Amino acid sequence: MTHPLRLHPDRLFPSDGRTRDIARALHAGVKDLPIVSPHGHTDPAWFARNEAFSDPASLLIVPDHYVFRMLYSQGVPLEALGVPTVDGSATETDPRKIWNIFAANYHLFRGTPSRMWLDWVFAEAFAIDVRLEPATADLYFDTIDAALKIPEFRPRALFDRFGIELIATTESPLDPLDHHAAIRASDWNGRVVTAYRPDPVVDPETPGFASNVRRFGETAGEDVGSYAGYLAAHRFHRARFRDAGATSTDHGHPSASTADLTPAEAEALYARVMAQPTAAEAELFRAQMLTEMAAMSVEDGMVMQLHPAVSRSHNTSVLARFGRDKGGDIPLPGEFVRALKPLLDRFGNDPRLTLILFTLDEDTYSRELAPLAGHYPSLRLGPPWWFHDSPEGMRRFRKRATETAGFYNTVGFNDDTRAFLSIPARHDVARRMDCAFLAKLVAEHRLEEDEAHEVARALAYDLVKQAYRL
Repeated sequence: MTHPLRLHPDRLFPSDGRTRDIARALHAGVKDLPIVSPHGHTDPAWFARNEAFSDPASLLIVPDHYVFRMLYSQGVPLEALGVPTVDGSATETDPRKIWNIFAANYHLFRGTPSRMWLDWVFAEAFAIDVRLEPATADLYFDTIDAALKIPEFRPRALFDRFGIELIATTESPLDPLDHHAAIRASDWNGRVVTAYRPDPVVDPETPGFASNVRRFGETAGEDVGSYAGYLAAHRFHRARFRDAGATSTDHGHPSASTADLTPAEAEALYARVMAQPTAAEAELFRAQMLTEMAAMSVEDGMVMQLHPAVSRSHNTSVLARFGRDKGGDIPLPGEFVRALKPLLDRFGNDPRLTLILFTLDEDTYSRELAPLAGHYPSLRLGPPWWFHDSPEGMRRFRKRATETAGFYNTVGFNDDTRAFLSIPARHDVARRMDCAFLAKLVAEHRLEEDEAHEVARALAYDLVKQAYRL
């Protein structure tokens, strides 16, 4: 026996009839707006080469840590899911076997945002009308596999079909950006831009940091033996990224700490981190570099994003066998008021800087982030991120941040994903949740309905373009 797969038209809307009607009307005005994805991790090679995706498992399971971390938590080995190993040792290569394991365990995703996103992909992208379960596993695999072989499911065609106006990928300054050059040289009109993620040459605790910095300097034609040469290399690469369409930088530091050292202090610290830094020196250097990046953003207009406070690769066994980004990242407490003060003392009042703050510590929404963004002209709040990119996470964010920061000190929504086919689903969830929140304000006579329509559009489309200068 199979069960129908149905996306209810009122999903995520309020259960109260009057408020639901308001949410429906608000959503009708924004649901078809173009998608702007200003920060994410899709592979630019997909759009440069426009090759067919190989099979359902390689597209939807093997690269998606949201999917395989849940399966791993229930005892499914990553080897059985085809996740590649660091040493190249054998893992499962039969995509149908991988898919069958996924189907047998699909019930594990009940109540999670991953279930909502995946069901949207199955129903809307592939027109499947029965639920994924062991009895339908082969039907799913064959349907998706056949679709991936036709031109309509090539990356560029899906980009256009999904109504995507822009996608920003994220690259290291060590990346030559060849794929972005190929996209610009093609006859396709899709807008795919990059973003400058300097962590490999900013974080002294990154494996291979010193050699990364040397290569970073060589490709810039700068002598990174001095701190001045190192900063000049950043300016060179930032300009190269802007030429590839970048309007933003991104920083994934362990904390939000900033510093404002004298030139002599910074030069001495740089010499130490290029040798054998202590943990405290590494943290101080990262803190100094956030302020240096803010100074460069004031110069060149690039928007800064800060994604702090994650314990990366917490599971050391998984890290050793499978490498980074394999579902073992865990949120940490965050602190912003004291951490950001050195940077804000210099640039917090400068309208040329936009610094977008993200957090995995929801306690900071109302205590720190909303008050900061509700005061400093340079600060904006990013949307709920990673573990909180969920219906309840979005609801908590709006409830805790809006009364202090308002709507217009936020930047709309970004999906921050590698899972290309889930991008429309994620934006659909965000638009529905924002419309539900606004509908409640209207129903309680805290906002007029015409104003709610304006805010709904701003949250879905206008604010993201304004904040990221697109």
